[in-house]
Amino acid sequence: MASLRHERRIAAPADVVWNTICRPETIPDWFPGIVLCTVEGNIRTVKTASGIEMPEEILTIDPLIRRFAYRMTAPIYRFHLGVIDVIELGVNDTLCIYSTTAEPDTLALIIAGGTIGALVEIQRLSEAAAKE
Repeated sequence: MASLRHERRIAAPADVVWNTICRPETIPDWFPGIVLCTVEGNIRTVKTASGIEMPEEILTIDPLIRRFAYRMTAPIYRFHLGVIDVIELGVNDTLCIYSTTAEPDTLALIIAGGTIGALVEIQRLSEAAAKE
């Protein structure tokens, strides 16, 4: 099982960063390669640009600790856990951490590559929203 973590420091309030990622249906706005998403209860189904649909179970959306956790339930995974933590460092200084644990290991590497792009978009969207 492989675990990877990427982080990004964002010049925006933690609540602004949290607002960027806390709604499950907004993932196409900030995760590269995801073009569509539906949410029914705690099940989010994302559709990739290549047309693959992947179901996910939303485990946690916790506004107090600003944590979003989910697991992919697609049969290609023996195990998957994705966690996004938003940590306030200062007034306009936030650390966003995106962790991925998956088996098989190669899928963790593929997703972790996407999380780097996701953090770039989360930063861009959050910093723009903080200026409004």
